[in-house]
Amino acid sequence: MGLLFILPWILGLLIFTLYPVVASFILSFTRTGEGSAIKWVGLDNYITAFREPDFFRAILNTLILSLIGIPVAQIMSLVAALLLNVKMKFQGVFRTIFFLPSVVPAVATGLLWKWILNPRLGPINTFLDSIGLAGPGWLADPAWVKPSLIIMSFWGIGGTMVIYLAGLQNIPTEYYEAAKLDGAGSWACLKYITMPMLRPVTLFNTIMAIITSFQSFSNIIIMLDMDGGMKKAGLVYGLYIYTNAFRDFKMGYSSALAWILLAFTFVSVMLTYKFFNRSGDQEVS
Repeated sequence: MGLLFILPWILGLLIFTLYPVVASFILSFTRTGEGSAIKWVGLDNYITAFREPDFFRAILNTLILSLIGIPVAQIMSLVAALLLNVKMKFQGVFRTIFFLPSVVPAVATGLLWKWILNPRLGPINTFLDSIGLAGPGWLADPAWVKPSLIIMSFWGIGGTMVIYLAGLQNIPTEYYEAAKLDGAGSWACLKYITMPMLRPVTLFNTIMAIITSFQSFSNIIIMLDMDGGMKKAGLVYGLYIYTNAFRDFKMGYSSALAWILLAFTFVSVMLTYKFFNRSGDQEVS
């Protein structure tokens, strides 16, 4: 009877998750030939990837966005959580305002920020022009594409903020009371109580941010015109997989790229986990 009740979930897992994973792995060793015939090519797709300049360009762009955007977003999320953890009027309203952008669909977010960062009609450059400053080209300037995407990524820190807020509320108040009795100030409480107690939450948020950043795609394809210099500046790994699969119809090659991304993400997460464990051991010592 129990299996009967969970049968819809099992079928969904098998059809919509397990089957695509297995099919993608098999396709990564094939290539589509004439007449849509599938030809077994072994490791050629993986070898070809490491010979393509766009492959390394996509990895570099993704790493730049991640190495800059993730730490700043984590700090902003933590600061927002600390501020919203203080007892004040309309606390729930402020929490809702900060959280709402994180649930806006990716397409709507991309269209919104495409308008905000418009060099001629966007509100940011319109404001800068009104005070006599020349606004940057933002999404129309290859030099400003990465800063634009990093700024846009801060729009969705509400989800991370809520998790930090939950972590803050799980810290026993007795720790802070004992520290204040010993003469500890706000900075000492933050350094020696809050941050160590939030280490598991910070690790979780960082890992989720890494996974999300490596898979970034929908906002970028909506916001950028991927021609000329924009292709070099805004080509991230998720977009590289998409263009090879659905523009060039290289399903085998794009499947190989997806599995390379999985391996790259796994290594990055393991390094992050090791870094947090090492820094935690150093604090204890």
